[in-house]
Amino acid sequence: MRNYSSVTTFIILGLTNDSQLEILIFIYLFISYLLSVTGNLTIIVLILVDPHLKTAMYFFLQNFSFLEISFTTACVPKYLHIILSGDKTISVKACFSQIFFIILFGATDFFLLAVMSYDRYVAICKPLHYVTIMNSRVCRILIILCWVSGLLIILPPLLLSLRLEFCGSVIDHFLCDASPLLKNSCSNTWFIEQLVVACAVLTFITTLVGVIISYICILRMILRLPSVQQRKKAFSTCSSHLIVVSLSYGSAIFIYVKPSAKDEVAMNKAVSLLATSIAPLLNPFIYTLRNKQVKESFHNTMKRFVFNSNQ
Repeated sequence: MRNYSSVTTFIILGLTNDSQLEILIFIYLFISYLLSVTGNLTIIVLILVDPHLKTAMYFFLQNFSFLEISFTTACVPKYLHIILSGDKTISVKACFSQIFFIILFGATDFFLLAVMSYDRYVAICKPLHYVTIMNSRVCRILIILCWVSGLLIILPPLLLSLRLEFCGSVIDHFLCDASPLLKNSCSNTWFIEQLVVACAVLTFITTLVGVIISYICILRMILRLPSVQQRKKAFSTCSSHLIVVSLSYGSAIFIYVKPSAKDEVAMNKAVSLLATSIAPLLNPFIYTLRNKQVKESFHNTMKRFVFNSNQ
C-alpha cells in the first residue's frame, strides 16, 4: 500500500457509540468467544485422543472445529481490543489481513460443509463401502481442496484491492469488511465490487448445490428403509449437520441479500455479529448434544482424567 495510498490507517466505528452498551457488548463477546474456543477445542482434542472417533466423519468435524476457532479469532479479539483500549484505528495492512483471513476461513467453511454432506451421503447410501470410499487419503485430499478453493476465492478481489487508492478512512463496521472498505476508495471499484459478489455467489451456489444433491439422495434412501426406527437412526446421523448448514447459509443469505441501502449497514452488523459469535459457539454443542459417540468419548475422557489426577 506504500505507493498507492495516502491513507495509512482506518477508523473502525464499531457497533455503538454508547459506552455503557459497549461494556455489555464486550462482556457478551468475551464470554461467547471463550466458550466457542473452549467448545471447539474440546472436540478437536477428543477426536485426537479417542481411537473410536478415528473415522472420516470426525476427521471432517475436527477440521470444521478448527475453522470455527480460526474464523471467530480473526473477527472478535480485535474488536475486544478496540473496546478495551478505546483505540479504534487499524493499519491498512492489518485491515487487509483481517479481510483475507475472515473470507478464507469463511469460504473454506462452506466448502467443508459441502464435503461433510457428501460424507453423510456415502455413510447412509453406501454404508458397506464407506470405509473404502472415505479412506484417510481421500479425506486429506478433500480437506486440501477445501482450503485451496477458499484461497482461490479470496485472492483475485484481494490482489486487485491492494492497488486501490484511499481517500476516506472510516469503516462503519466492527471489523474490516469488503463493502465498507471499498467505500473509502477514490478509485473506480465497480469491477472489484462485481468480482466480490461473483466470488461470494459462486461459493454459495456451488456448495449449496452439493449439499442439496447429497441430501436429496439421502432422503430418497431414508424413505426406502422398511422400518420407522431405521429411518430415525439414519436421519439422526445427519441432523446435526443439517442444523449447522441452516445456520451458515441462513447467515450468508441475510448478509448478501440486502433489504435496502438504508438498512444495509445495520443489517450487516447485526448478522455479522451473530455469525462471528453465536454460530461458532453453537456448533460444538449441536454436534455433541446430538451425538452419542462424542458424549461417550467426553465422559470417558473426563473419567480417565479424574482417575489419573487422583492417583
